[in-house]
Amino acid sequence: MAEEKERTEEVEEKKEDALKEEQVQEQSAEASEVREEKEDKPEKKEKKKKDKKQDAFKEKIEELEDRVKRQMAEFENFRKRTEKEKAAMFETGAKSVIEKILPVVDNFERGLASIPEGEQDGAVAQGMQMIYKQLMTELENLDVKPIAAVGEEFNPEFHNAVMQVESEEFESGIVAQELQKGYTYREGVVRHSMVAVVQ
Repeated sequence: MAEEKERTEEVEEKKEDALKEEQVQEQSAEASEVREEKEDKPEKKEKKKKDKKQDAFKEKIEELEDRVKRQMAEFENFRKRTEKEKAAMFETGAKSVIEKILPVVDNFERGLASIPEGEQDGAVAQGMQMIYKQLMTELENLDVKPIAAVGEEFNPEFHNAVMQVESEEFESGIVAQELQKGYTYREGVVRHSMVAVVQ
């Protein structure tokens, strides 16, 4: 019995020693974890700070990129708008100049028509014809063209009917006489033809 008692006491002592050893190991593991956590905390804090700074930088970069893209788009729109305005101003200016030149062309044509047949070979008449041809060539180069009238069907987009006439040569609604030449500039009418239309 005494032996059994000693054995059980030994076993209990061994169990207690094993428990104590386990507790010591657990405590040392906990202590090392706490130590590691304490050491890691400043690193984690620094990492968090760095991450926050990087996020802030990324947001700022995205914001600036967006602003630059918007400004580039605005500039492109402004450039296109100014080009259109320039083209429109050029067209308006060109039309205005052409409108002022057309009465000179009319006067040239009247002057040439008034030259008697016997004097058409004279130096003055030939000079006038040469100047008239040069003027008409330059107008054609600028894309100014006379509107066809006599023998054409009346078209209110190109013709301005100022009178109606009777005609055996043309049918009703056809232009019989051109009283003043009309001209187009780049598909647009600069001056309508003044015409007489068959009833």
